[in-house]
Amino acid sequence: MRQFDVFVFDENFDESLGKCPQPPFTDKELAWFYTNEWNKHLDDIDGEWVVFAHPSIRIDRDFLNNVAEVTDSFPMVDAFAPRIRTDKGNFLGGFLLRPAAKGSGFVEIDENAPLRYVAAPHPYLGIYSRRIIQRTGGFDTTLPEYARLADFTLRMMHAGGKMFSVPYLVAQATSNEAESAVERINTENVHGLAGLRDYKSMAIVLSKAFGAEASLPFALHHPSVIAPLLCNRKQRKEKRQAATLLSKLKADFLKEVVSG
Repeated sequence: MRQFDVFVFDENFDESLGKCPQPPFTDKELAWFYTNEWNKHLDDIDGEWVVFAHPSIRIDRDFLNNVAEVTDSFPMVDAFAPRIRTDKGNFLGGFLLRPAAKGSGFVEIDENAPLRYVAAPHPYLGIYSRRIIQRTGGFDTTLPEYARLADFTLRMMHAGGKMFSVPYLVAQATSNEAESAVERINTENVHGLAGLRDYKSMAIVLSKAFGAEASLPFALHHPSVIAPLLCNRKQRKEKRQAATLLSKLKADFLKEVVSG
C-alpha cells in the first residue's frame, strides 16, 4: 500500500486527451491522479491517505511530509481539514455547522482556531483515509464542485468518520481562487462556505445530510431555495436514506461541529 494518493480535480482538464500535467515530484510512496471526473479513479486508490485538491493548491513534498506527521500523531482521526495560506497571508480553514436556531448553513472557523473537529474542509482541499472513503462511497457529482467535499464529509460523519482541523497543517494557495471561493458576503449577515452565494446547493447538502431539521430553517432564511428543495425530493430522500440508514453519527459529536 502506498502512503498517499493525490487527486487534483480540474473541471477544465479533459482527461480523454491523454495529456496529464506533470506532478511537481514523484515518489514510490505516492500516486498522482489529474482528472475532471471525481469518481472515475476512486476504485484505483491504494494510498493509506488520500488528498483531494484543487489545482490552485500547492501539493509539494513539504506539505505531504507535514501530512505524514499529522496523520501519525492522530491515528484515531479519519480525515483532516488543512488550513490554506493565501498570497495575502490569510489562513482559510474548515467549517462548522450553523445552528438551526440561527438559520443552518456553514460557518468558517477563525484563522486562529485551535485543534478541533470540523464539519467540512475548505472546498479546495481535504484529506481522507482510504478506509473512510470506502465506507462513505463516491462524490455526488450532481452538486457543483465547490459543494462536493462538504457533502462528502457530512456523509462521512454518518459513516462514523470525524474530520480534524490542525492549525499547523498548512498548504499554500498559488492564486486567489481559494480565497474567492469562500469570500465572506454580507447578504442577510451570512458569512460562510463557498457556494453560500449558491444557496440552492447548500440547501441540498443540508437536506441530504439532516433532512428538514436543517434545510427548513435554512429555507426560511433564504426563501429562494424553497422551490429547488421541492424539486427532486424523491431522489434526494433516497440519497439521504442511503447515507443515514445505518448512521453512526452521535449527537454528542454533532454538537462538537456546530458553532456556538
